[in-house]
Amino acid sequence: MKTIIHKADTRGHNSFGWLNSYHSFSFGHYYHPERLQFGALRVLNDDTVAPGMGFGKHPHDNMEIVSIPLSGDLHHQDSTGRNEIIRQHDVQIMSAGSGIAHSEMNANKDQPVKFLQVWVLPKEANIPPRYEQKSFKPEDRVNQILTVVAPDDANAVWINQDAWFSLANFEAGQQANYPLHLSGNGVYVFVISGEATINGIALQNRDGLGITDIDQLTIDANTNTELLLIEVPMNMNEA
Repeated sequence: MKTIIHKADTRGHNSFGWLNSYHSFSFGHYYHPERLQFGALRVLNDDTVAPGMGFGKHPHDNMEIVSIPLSGDLHHQDSTGRNEIIRQHDVQIMSAGSGIAHSEMNANKDQPVKFLQVWVLPKEANIPPRYEQKSFKPEDRVNQILTVVAPDDANAVWINQDAWFSLANFEAGQQANYPLHLSGNGVYVFVISGEATINGIALQNRDGLGITDIDQLTIDANTNTELLLIEVPMNMNEA
């Protein structure tokens, strides 16, 4: 087992007034030579956007971009004509493919929106741009692991990569196992809230842990804990 630990207080941080953003990996004004990516996982941003503000229209290509609202609502528009609201318990994916332009704005004028934005390098380049979002019942991940992004699961949103995202809400004292889908993949665990021990490694709120050379994770919830698990191929060139 090999591990990389990213404690919450070691993440990159940028604040622009309307945006408060923490970066688990190099992004924008934050650069760390040892935090370029974890296999196909290129970006994990923990963003808070002020009421009525957001990211104006900007382009992307050849990236799988996943947005997971933690509270509040996001207003998504893009060059394919999409005009959607993404809410807590929704998961959105945008396969930028051959090229797409989009904006992500706080849909509310009276409260901030908090969300995780995750970028994964694609399996196939230059596919037609693609968008999908689904709602997931919070009760379906209480004391169990719920797959929300996958290349092979019709109940999840589809991703152009051999990658799986899962969410779980564990009560204190609960234990669970996560078997990897593909040999050679790694898993990046992000603690959304709470405290957990993963394969013997203690993690706290907003900590990240990358694990490779394993067949499964063993998760012990030390408190009520919400987790995001991102399983990705590891044999990727550095971005």
